[in-house]
Order: sequence, then C-alpha cells, then structure tokens
Amino acid sequence: MEPTATGNEKKPFLVALKEKASSLLPKKKDVGDPNFKRPKIKMSASRKKETIAGWVCCSPLIIGLALFTAIPMFCSLIWSFFWYDGFNMSPAGFGNFVHAFTDAQVGTAALNTLIYACVNIPLNLVLSYFLALLVNNSHKFTRVFRVLFYLPVVIPAVVSGLLWKDLFDNTYGIFNKILTSLGLDKFPFFMDPKTAMFSLIFMGLWGIGGGMILWLSAFKNIPKDLYESAKVDGANAFQRFCHITIPMSTPIIFFNLVTSVIGSLQYNGTLIFAPRDGRGYEDSLLLYGVKIYWEAIRVGDIGYASALSWLLCIVISLLTFVLFKTSKWVFYGGE
Repeated sequence: MEPTATGNEKKPFLVALKEKASSLLPKKKDVGDPNFKRPKIKMSASRKKETIAGWVCCSPLIIGLALFTAIPMFCSLIWSFFWYDGFNMSPAGFGNFVHAFTDAQVGTAALNTLIYACVNIPLNLVLSYFLALLVNNSHKFTRVFRVLFYLPVVIPAVVSGLLWKDLFDNTYGIFNKILTSLGLDKFPFFMDPKTAMFSLIFMGLWGIGGGMILWLSAFKNIPKDLYESAKVDGANAFQRFCHITIPMSTPIIFFNLVTSVIGSLQYNGTLIFAPRDGRGYEDSLLLYGVKIYWEAIRVGDIGYASALSWLLCIVISLLTFVLFKTSKWVFYGGE
C-alpha cells in the first residue's frame, strides 16, 4: 500500500519557490483587467537596512558622477549652441560647430592628434606586451623588475611632466649633458617642430608599466594545461606564443586598445611641459585636447570649446562603436 502525502509534509525547495513565484504573477484572466493590482512584496527589516546601507555606500560615487560628470556634460551641451564667454551668453545655433570645420587650427590639432594616436597606441601596446612577457616568469629578481617598471605609473602626471621637461631642457637637461659629454650635438627635443612629436611619443613610453600589469593578469589566467599539451604535440616556444598566448589574451588586448584610443584622442598633457602653453613651436604639439583647453581657458570662448568637446565625444563614440562591432577576433573563454 503506497503512502499518501499529508498536508504537513514539506515540499522540495525548488517546487515551493516556483509556486511562490507563480502566485505573484498575474493570471491570464487578469492580464487585461484594468482593476488588477500586482501584489506587493514586503521587504523585511534586515533587507531594508542592507538596501539603505548599499545606497549610502554608493552615494559618494553617485554624487561625484552627478556633480563632476553628468551636470558639466549637460551644461556643455547647452553652451555649445551659444556664444558664451563665462559671463555673457547669446544664441549661436550651429555656429560654433560650423566654425570648428572652418578653423585652420582645428585641422592642425586633428592631424597632430591622429599622428600621435597612430604611433603611440601600437607602440605602447606592443612594448608593454613584450615587457610583460619578459617578467612573466619565476626568476629571482622578477618581482623587483615588475615594481621598477610599474613605479612611473604611480608618479602623478603633473610631476612626471615637469620631470621630463627638465630632462629634455636644452641647457641643463641630463640627456643633452650626456650627448655633449660624448662629443655629440645637443638634441632639440621640444624646441624644434621637427623633433617635438618624436619627443612626445618617446616620453609616452614612460608609462608602459601600467599596460604591463594588465598583460600579466591576462597571462596568469591562461591554463597551463594548454602549454603542456602543446609541448607534448611538439610545438616550440614561438608556436605556443602565436597559437596560445596571443589568442588567450585577446580580451585584454581589446580592452587596452579601446582605452588607448580614448586616452590618446583626448590627451592634453603637453600643457604641463611643452613651450607656448602646450602648443609647441609652429603648433607642432597642438593636440585636439590642447585646442579645447586653449579656447576655453585662454581665449575664453567656452561655447566654442564645448562644441569642440562634443565633436570629440562623437568621434570617440563612433570609433568605440566600430571597435566593438569588429571585435569578432576577441576570444572569450567558453566560446
């Protein structure tokens, strides 16, 4: 004789959870009923405390984003359609945007930024990648080298810029002192328009340690079984690098590529160390970010600077969209 189920018998957890969830959903006959009210789910006191605590912890970030990102972006969007100098405002329509396409300096800044980005991005990605490969081992002094390579990233950008300004100085800079001690001519660095961009790109190599850390994190996530299997199959070091290391680190390659594109296009660090308030001689270092700063702070045309900022935002958004749409080469685990 089979046992019969009693009302006091406990139901399986998943069955009880399913019944509870279905009771909260509207029945088919109630879907079109205008008088139907969805039952309210009461939150326990402990759950309310956790929710309040979560919002309190998130509030500094939310307030900071609102005050220093969302509100300024909204204001700049409004200012871009006005002639605005910080005190007086008059309607301009699309005048600021039209002026951006007829301003010769904008063309120079866009060209300089394009050259800087096209050289700086692949150079930093490749060098930081191979630097990470060099320190991705368990030798005795590996950790020391990792710290030394990463130290420049810790130095604030302003301090770093002033430091390089002194190193590149034509009179008492240490680089030119080394050259003269070897009987060579001084190198002009930022003092010559022909060498200014080269000097800027060379200076950018100072921070490749930041990319190195990201590459190392990618290498540590590659299963060692893959390398062991490849060795058993007779793959040499170069083959393992091409067919395992690079494909398995493509997510970080893609991440570094996107962030490098965004950072390079809006770079304005030359304001700290380059002559002529960051523009360089003959506008050789006039980058797009420097142009925005110059119009907003030096000239005082905040409306025009806001329009330039939104044009840059549109370009960066389009490039980011294209990068994501063409990211089929990125390999994510489990695909």
